[in-house]
Amino acid sequence: MSSTTETPTVSGRSSRPVLQLGDRIFANAARAAGILILVVLAGVAVFLIAEALPAIIAPSSELPEGHTLVAYIAPLVFGTVLSAAIALVVATPLGVGVALFISHYAPRRLAQPLGYLVDLLAAVPSIVYGLWGAAVLGPASVGLSTWLDQWFGWLPFFAGPVSATGRTMLVAGLVLAVMILPIITAVSREVFRQTPKLHEEAALALGATRWEMIRMAVLPFGRSGVVSGAMLGLGRALGETMAVAIVLSVSGAVTVNLISSNNPSTIAANIALQFPESSGLAVNALIASGLVLFVITLLVNAAARAIVNRRREFSGAN
Repeated sequence: MSSTTETPTVSGRSSRPVLQLGDRIFANAARAAGILILVVLAGVAVFLIAEALPAIIAPSSELPEGHTLVAYIAPLVFGTVLSAAIALVVATPLGVGVALFISHYAPRRLAQPLGYLVDLLAAVPSIVYGLWGAAVLGPASVGLSTWLDQWFGWLPFFAGPVSATGRTMLVAGLVLAVMILPIITAVSREVFRQTPKLHEEAALALGATRWEMIRMAVLPFGRSGVVSGAMLGLGRALGETMAVAIVLSVSGAVTVNLISSNNPSTIAANIALQFPESSGLAVNALIASGLVLFVITLLVNAAARAIVNRRREFSGAN
């Protein structure tokens, strides 16, 4: 039974369909939900700006450690972007590879439990990842860091001296990579499964190998989905708090050295560690750093949306 009715006009044609009561309720509820999201987002932005304003206009002598607000936040922004970039570089190709294996290589009896196992990684609390990184992955990475320092020490990323505890930016990035891996894998897997079967079969019929079929049909079709999954994972990595706070040995230095004990902190971890003991303008400075993180996240999401929209006209299926 149709959920709409049509009103006849003088010319015998139907005017715009009239929605039934249930349709009107659902439409208004959906509209209200969309407006509510915008209101909450605007409320968060107004709160951050209002609470950060005292720190913005305050003299540097009254801010933490006597630094200007820019000098206080800049190292935190650097550490946030650096740790998230490491996580994205490691997790994106690994997540795409796992997604392709589950969707196109693994037998069904293996693909389904493997998919469940990868999805379960998202349910592990971040503090557990932090404890694992500090107690297991950190000490285990000392040998790798020593090898990197020995053979690639001429690069600024592995210049050393090697941290004896393994609580380095490299380990923090690897922990974040494991945390965002299920997000990238889940999104990529579902997009790859939606590749038109006719395209896959056509490529195979023309003599393409399975990898050539994936390269010419599956990957172009799912490229926008991979970008979306990577940006979702990046957003998670940018805002991660406890895992980074537990793993990272913070010195406040601005350096790209990934294996030493001199590491910049991240915005979220610094807020979590400093907020309980802060008061006055120190709290406002922390909120100002949160405002910067809020803006960075919005810019990342906007960039992802722009990339996805650019690929909308060609998805590999047309």
